[in-house]
Amino acid sequence: MAKVRQDAWSHEDDLLLAETVLRHIREGSTQLNAFEEVGDQLNRTSAACGFRWNAEVRQNYEQAVAIAKRQRKQNKREQLLQHKVKQTKPPVYQKEISEIKDASEPLSLDLNQVIQYLTHLKKQTEQSHKQIHAYNELEQKQQQLVTENEKLLKQVKSLEKQLETVQEDYQTFLKIMDRARKMVVFNDEDEKKLPTFIMDKNGNLEQVAR
Repeated sequence: MAKVRQDAWSHEDDLLLAETVLRHIREGSTQLNAFEEVGDQLNRTSAACGFRWNAEVRQNYEQAVAIAKRQRKQNKREQLLQHKVKQTKPPVYQKEISEIKDASEPLSLDLNQVIQYLTHLKKQTEQSHKQIHAYNELEQKQQQLVTENEKLLKQVKSLEKQLETVQEDYQTFLKIMDRARKMVVFNDEDEKKLPTFIMDKNGNLEQVAR
């Protein structure tokens, strides 16, 4: 039967949608799975649930989404650590456990082997913690580098704008100097064109040839 529900979303519907999406994020699932789950409960399509989440509900849960993503990352780290710890069990100890389970008569474990296994497990756990700590430091350094890179890009853009302004001012200065030079040349040529006169002994003016 097709889902044809068209009534308005209630506050309880929005709350169910938000809680389901956040739970799927924490558990490492997808939002699409969350939309499908809510759609089955409310007799709506997953597309309608997705549209409602992105258009109306998500903006009220931005901080909760960020926290859920951090929890998902932490859960993955813990699962990875547990997987590494399981892989560190020595075969000898596993063989002893298997023999105890399968034997018809009770067997006793060698205390030295138990101590050796626990010591080995402790070292592996400490090493895993160090690796996680190193990973976190690298992640922080990467974020710092990204931030510094963004700052440098802004500075480069600012310097490029300043350079454009300087170039424009320089071109304007060159035009002003060129006009001034032409004015000086024109003035010199006008002075050269003016005739020069001298007075002869009879009091008459005579033009001096250049």
